[in-house]
This record gives sequence, C-alpha cells and structure tokens, in this order.
Amino acid sequence: MNREHFVYDFLAAKKAGKEHSEEEIRTFFSMMMKDDIPDYQISAWLMAVCIKGMTFNEVVHLTLAMRDSGRTLNLDSIPGIKLDKHSTGGVGDKTTLVIVPILAAAGVPILKMSGRGLGFTGGTTDKLGSIPGFRTGLSIQEAVAQVQRWGGAMVSQVSDLSPADKRLYALRDVTATVDSIPLITSSILSKKLAVGADVILFDVKIGSGAFMRSLDEGMELARMLIRVSKAAGKDSVALLTNMDEPLGRAVGNALEVREACELLTYPHSADRRLLELCREMVANGLTLAGKKKSINEGYEEFDRILNSGDGARSLERIVSAQGGDPSIVAHPEFIPSTDNIIEVRAERPGYVTQIHAGECGRIAMAIGAGRSKLENDVNPSAGIVLNCHIGDYVERSQVLTLLHDPMGLMNDEILARFRSAIVIKAERTASTPLLYGELSSLNSTEEECIP
Repeated sequence: MNREHFVYDFLAAKKAGKEHSEEEIRTFFSMMMKDDIPDYQISAWLMAVCIKGMTFNEVVHLTLAMRDSGRTLNLDSIPGIKLDKHSTGGVGDKTTLVIVPILAAAGVPILKMSGRGLGFTGGTTDKLGSIPGFRTGLSIQEAVAQVQRWGGAMVSQVSDLSPADKRLYALRDVTATVDSIPLITSSILSKKLAVGADVILFDVKIGSGAFMRSLDEGMELARMLIRVSKAAGKDSVALLTNMDEPLGRAVGNALEVREACELLTYPHSADRRLLELCREMVANGLTLAGKKKSINEGYEEFDRILNSGDGARSLERIVSAQGGDPSIVAHPEFIPSTDNIIEVRAERPGYVTQIHAGECGRIAMAIGAGRSKLENDVNPSAGIVLNCHIGDYVERSQVLTLLHDPMGLMNDEILARFRSAIVIKAERTASTPLLYGELSSLNSTEEECIP
C-alpha cells in the first residue's frame, strides 16, 4: 500500500461525502498513532467529517478503532454488572459525588474515571482534588481492588486509554471541529468502552451551560450514544437534562464537594433540582444494572439509602480508601474555603427569570475555579454559591449569590457581567423541566431503541 496515496484518497473520499470502510478507518488510525500522518492532514479530515458527517456504521468503526488505539481494561474480576456513568458536562454538576457512593451502597459496582475540567464546565478530578489527602491517581489494580471491597472508586483518567482521542481532541479544539456529533460520540464512547464496564448511564446536558445548546442537538447526540453503545454490545440509558441554570447551589470545586456531602448528610435541606437529578440517575442505574425491575423500585431504593445514611457512609469509605479525610462527609465545613466572599444583592424586587449557566461558569472560571488550558491550575476554594433559582421571587437588596474569590480577581467588569447573568423581572416566566426525557436500549433492538 502506498501510504501517501492512501491518506490523500481517504481525505478526498470524505470531502466528497463518501463512506469509509472499517479497514480504511483502522488503517488511518494505525498510521496516525505511528506518527505517519501530519497534523495538517488529520485536521483536514476532521473538518471534512464536521461538514459532511458520517454514517452510523462509520461512527461505530471510528469509535472501536479509537477504543483499540490503546489499553482496554478487563473488569471481570469484579462480581456483578459493572456500571459506568458519563455526563457531557454542565455548570455545577457534582452528581458523580452523590451517585457513585449510593450505587455502591446498592450493590452496583462502579469504577468512575473522570478528567480535569476545561472551560466553563468543571471536572470531577478537580473537585475530588479539593478533599484533603484524596488520591485520584490510583493504579488500575488499586482501583479494581477498591471496587471489589467497597463497591466504588473515583479516579483520574488512565493516560493510555483511547490515546487516539487525546490526539484528535487537541486538534479539534483549535480547528473549530468540536461540535460534530460523530466526533463527540466517538470521543465519549471510545473511553467508556475501554474502561470495560457492562452498562453505561449517560447524562446529556442541554442549554446555555452545556455543549449541546438545543433539545434537537441533545436528542441527536443521545440517540447516537445509545445506538453505538448497543452496536458495541453495551446496554445504556441516556437522560436529557436542563442546563439553562447551574445545577444545585454551588459552582466551583470545593464548594461543589461541600454541597454533595451536605446532600448525603442532610438530604432534607438539599437543593431540590440536584436531589431530583441524582434520584433519576440512581433509579435508572439500578434498573440498567438489573438490581431493580422498575424505575419506581429504583426511586424507593435511592430514598432508603439516602435517608438511612448509607449513602454518606459509603462516601466516607471511598474517601478514606483513597487517602482522604472521611470526616468531611459529616462535617463539610472542614473542606478548605476562603474568607474573601462578596455578596451580590438584588437591585430590584421581582421574579428571577434567568440564571445564565454558561456565564456563571465563565465567571467562576475568571475568579480561579476553572481553566482555559489543561496545564493551568485551579483554586479549589474559588466559585459561586447561589441563593436563588429561576422562578423565585426576591426582594430588593436580598442576597442573590456569594462569590468566593480567594485570589482577589473580582473586578467591576466581572461583577457587571455576573449581574447581567441573573435577570429579574416583574412577571414570572414559565419554568422549564429539569428532565426533558430519556432514551434506553433496554429490551430493545438497535432500531427499536430510537424513538
């Protein structure tokens, strides 16, 4: 095979909208991982995919080729149906910190690998890093042993899982090709499939604080995730959830850990929207893993574990096993914080009609809670605590939010942007649901699971 001609023909075929074969995709990725293809040709192919799209079969072949570009894990030594969970990223999304210990307490093994945050959505690894002593960098052997003993582990992404995705993502980020459903699907699933879980629970975020801005986009991604998972032999469920306002009260690493611990320890005072989503995800996870026969049974199990304190005790075991201080679960006030807190008060009375999640995430990033480049550091104490939700009535001078600014980065421009992100009007507007819907492959053929 003439390698130079192959790559040229491969690019030309996609530019013309033709379908790649499995052999062609695997050959291209094999050459790419051997550094036989320069970045400019890979970038040209990414742009062609972004413009021309891919067929379903191409997305399956692409996902599996990316999965096989590196190490794949075998979790067969862990008894039971292993579940993995993935969120497409949202402002204030700390659900992993709640649902992993609850699922573990329910007997569903879960080895959750997460990355660092980039942009206005936070990363679970950064959140866990704010727990004193907590180790996210466990070896695979250590993580598997912990799941075998305690049912769950939360660790940082292993570097040699789907290395092709890392190569592609670095180029997608600088070539305006991030927003391609085939590329997003293969990026997510190549890593999930490499981890080796039996079933996958997806949370597809939609709105101003998510990568999918419209319900149509979110539905398209969810459908593709379900279909490709099924083709790869994995049952899955995808929830489509609202990210037009931050999830919960806290945005920022240590603040989000504190909120998650408070939910597990003091569930009756938990944020309603955060509690509702965690309940939905756990209930779906329990049915997906075969622990419960119906969603209603899943709700009952979630309520039992949460209200009995078993969820909090489960998180304490996981934190302790990974070198962290387990006392932070019962005493979230021990989590590092800052004294430099700025109150933002309502300038007029009325109803909160918008809390722009994306702008809240960018403000939190501007005061140190997030990063624009992966090599940047974050300040675990930085972030935002909201005292209101969309639909709430507020009085003039009522405290809307608390800005935790440990490095003194807040200025008049950032504060003005933040005030504009929270819209107060005289008339209440109709609220939007937290859960738009769900897709499932359970008891369905590949075709039947698409609504």
